[in-house]
Amino acid sequence: MKKEKKENKAQNKKLIKSKESFGSKILDTIKTRWLITGTNTILLIAILIAIFILINAGIKKLDITPIDCTTNKEYTLTEESKERIKDINQTINIYMCGYDEDETQMKFAKQYNKANSNINVEAIDLTERKDIQQKYNLSTDESGIIVENGERSKIITTDELYTYDSSYNTVDLTEEKITSAILTVTSEKIPTVYFLEGYTDYKLSYGLSILSMYLEDEVTDAKTLNLFSEEKVPDDCDTLVIASPSKDFDEKVANLIIDYINKGGNILWLNASYSEQLDLPNVNKVLAIYGINPFEVGYVYETDNSKTALGYSNCIIPEVASSELTEDFTTGLLFLGATKINVDEEALMDLNIVKTDLVTSSEKSYFRKSFSDTSENTDGDEQGSFILGAKFQKTISEGTTSENTEETTDAIKSTLIIYGDINFASDVQISDGVYPMIYIYNNKDLVLNSIADLTEQNQDITIRKDYLATSTYTPTDGEKQNIIKIIFLVPILIIVIGIVIWQSRRRKK
Repeated sequence: MKKEKKENKAQNKKLIKSKESFGSKILDTIKTRWLITGTNTILLIAILIAIFILINAGIKKLDITPIDCTTNKEYTLTEESKERIKDINQTINIYMCGYDEDETQMKFAKQYNKANSNINVEAIDLTERKDIQQKYNLSTDESGIIVENGERSKIITTDELYTYDSSYNTVDLTEEKITSAILTVTSEKIPTVYFLEGYTDYKLSYGLSILSMYLEDEVTDAKTLNLFSEEKVPDDCDTLVIASPSKDFDEKVANLIIDYINKGGNILWLNASYSEQLDLPNVNKVLAIYGINPFEVGYVYETDNSKTALGYSNCIIPEVASSELTEDFTTGLLFLGATKINVDEEALMDLNIVKTDLVTSSEKSYFRKSFSDTSENTDGDEQGSFILGAKFQKTISEGTTSENTEETTDAIKSTLIIYGDINFASDVQISDGVYPMIYIYNNKDLVLNSIADLTEQNQDITIRKDYLATSTYTPTDGEKQNIIKIIFLVPILIIVIGIVIWQSRRRKK
């Protein structure tokens, strides 16, 4: 028994020693390997995290504009907006109500500050900025944009920042609205354009509603005018728009328009083609002032397929003449059912008129007088290059200088810009699923540049951001599979490589 006890004690001592030896080995391993290696690892991770935080803070402090990878630079301030705001020397405050610093609209708005340091951009919470909330009578939960210049301001609601195209795709209007608001609160004078009503089927509320929206973005006050109930064209009228009369002017109205012209008034005339001869003596009397003969029944028919769209011979891509209004056009124009403008060339000199052609049809086009004839037979049709758009500048009176008082009077000039098509500037669609005509190519730029020229806002003659220029991409099935492979296989491959490296190092030890 004693012998067994001794043996058990000896075994217990060995077990304790082995446990102590095993524990000391673990402690040694922790001290020599794990602790040192782990400390280094933790230190390395901490350094990497610190570097990441510093880089992130530095980039945030630099406020670098996000890289815009979209084809049409949807999230980048256009050169047109930069050009129009670069010389503003007044302090402009843009308050982004309800927006966070990281939101797309906020990042976009900050680009105005980079284009002009006088424009300040700030994201605010109306619950904290009671002064702004009370000044503009806003509720604390409202979101929107306030553009402020001293006592002048304009509020842009969130709903105004978006619209929809004919396919119900969302169209972002943020740039147009902010740039327009900045120009509104800094402009000394906002031009006023009157649209003559009572003699046409085209109205600002219907048929020309998109043009009306564009004019608002261009900082132009668009109004309707019923001259039959007025004594004159309003004094603040910078341009009178006449949209394809479908009946004759009353004599009183014609005389008021002529008085307006004789005082140096400017006119934009958009005319549709006529399918039947209209008796328009008073309309023609106004046109004759600029050396323009009456419109004829018919439309321009194009036989050059490279000058047509969608297979329609009356949907033509006209020739665009080089002019200040069109010099930057990149995609041309698209006219639908245009009619020719008949000019009395011999009378222009006697009328003190300088004519500039803006838009013409090709030499292979015809003027077809029958709307029911859809054949390709052009026998009997007039062939040639027809004027579809032109500018007529009439000198009403020359400037004079008084010999006695040395006082001078400025020359009085009236300008008419006329197009033999109204559809290009309208809400009209060529067919189902096709965008309104004003959206297509440079159509909007032609009509807006014409108005800018007539209102003497030549700095606004430019190429504008395309509402429909959206960048969408749908990957093919093969590309989808490659994306899935990258998402799943690359991490797995990295794990496998890590295991192989670990095993290889282990074997070496």
